[in-house]
Amino acid sequence: MHAGSELRDRLAEDHGHRFPFPFLFPNPHRYRSLAIDVALALGYAGAGLLLGREQPPVGWQPLDGLGAVLTVLVGLVLLARRIAPVAAFAASSALWVVFITCGYWPVVNSMPPLLGLYTVAATRTLRTSVGCAAVVTGTWVYAGLANAENSSMPTVLAQAVLFPAVVFVVGRGSGRLAARNRQFAELTFQLRRQQEENARQALTEERVRIARELHDVVAHHMSVISLQAGMASYVFPTDPEASRQALDTIADTSREALEEMRRMLFLLRVGQEDQPEGRADPDDPGAWEPGDGAYAPAPGLDLLDRLLDRVRGAGVQVAMEVVGSPTRLPQGMALCVYRVIQEALTNVLKHAGSTSAAVTLRYGSRTVVVTVTDEGGAGGGGADGGSVAFRPKTVVTAGHGLIGMRERAKIYGGSVTAGPRTPGGFEVRLVLPAPTTGDRPDGRPAPGSGDARSR
Repeated sequence: MHAGSELRDRLAEDHGHRFPFPFLFPNPHRYRSLAIDVALALGYAGAGLLLGREQPPVGWQPLDGLGAVLTVLVGLVLLARRIAPVAAFAASSALWVVFITCGYWPVVNSMPPLLGLYTVAATRTLRTSVGCAAVVTGTWVYAGLANAENSSMPTVLAQAVLFPAVVFVVGRGSGRLAARNRQFAELTFQLRRQQEENARQALTEERVRIARELHDVVAHHMSVISLQAGMASYVFPTDPEASRQALDTIADTSREALEEMRRMLFLLRVGQEDQPEGRADPDDPGAWEPGDGAYAPAPGLDLLDRLLDRVRGAGVQVAMEVVGSPTRLPQGMALCVYRVIQEALTNVLKHAGSTSAAVTLRYGSRTVVVTVTDEGGAGGGGADGGSVAFRPKTVVTAGHGLIGMRERAKIYGGSVTAGPRTPGGFEVRLVLPAPTTGDRPDGRPAPGSGDARSR
């Protein structure tokens, strides 16, 4: 509503006739239009009075009191030309006819009707404008006939046609120009609103992307840390070595999580402060240099081994199989695959209670398919040769993992399905269209070097 009102107000600034009594509206542009009309009315009235003092041509009587009153009235009618153009033109023309009928020189009051015709031609329909032009022509001919013995009728007829025609053409052109300017103003306004809407949309999408990234980073790493901390506490009295290994895993995982979070936050800060790419603020002791990971690329398929090792360290034995001829994936698609595998394995750690999982990455001619499966089962406690399957009783989860996976897949025209599998366990399946030759590769080696690979 506010935007529409703003647009209507701005588009009507140069057409005060659409707003009765413009002086009631505190708009500087309407005040300016009113001031112009007042100046025109007083100017034409004064000019008419001065011209009336001149000796009129033969056959016309000098201006007296009645003529002066008619001259002032004809001029003052111009005050209403923006409010009611047709009515103002009709009033000025009627007063002009009375002025001529009383025997006064027609030229004295010829300008206000012509200005009224200009306003009608600029703001009203073609039929109305032609009718008003015909009125001016008829009045001009009537003036010539009123003093026919002292007038040259060919000259009168030429003036009666030429003057209204010129005013009519100029008025119509001015109206078309004003209409085009209004269209441009409306288009500019709409484009500005669209730009603002696009900026808000981009900001919202960026916030969603950042929230998704933070969820992926925090959910996975904190799940591993929680599991390892619980395991360390659980086995410390009986197996200090396994407890120490769990603490080492916590340290490594926390450093990786901190690195990823600092990378994202640093890039956001650089974007806001317009720092040159590849350089950190030398006065900021907390800023990272490019070589220490601040500008490190997002996780890709080359980091899958580290991800799987981290999950194995949490007590879930993960088998990885690559089927088909590995293909370089675009950076965003590789990140999508990595995050889906990460989220699926995180859910195995947090919810499945399973001690084993399988990840299959299948490269096809048209699709890239990723499946992450587990066999389900109840979590247990205990250690066996340093391999401990420990599950905490309570795990806090953000609950947005599946939504985030589906959103990521949708970006690249893919899909994610998740659900129970037969005879038991859970399966997450990601299907992405195979990259084309025009896609931008991530520059990292794809996992696997043969038709099939397991690890």
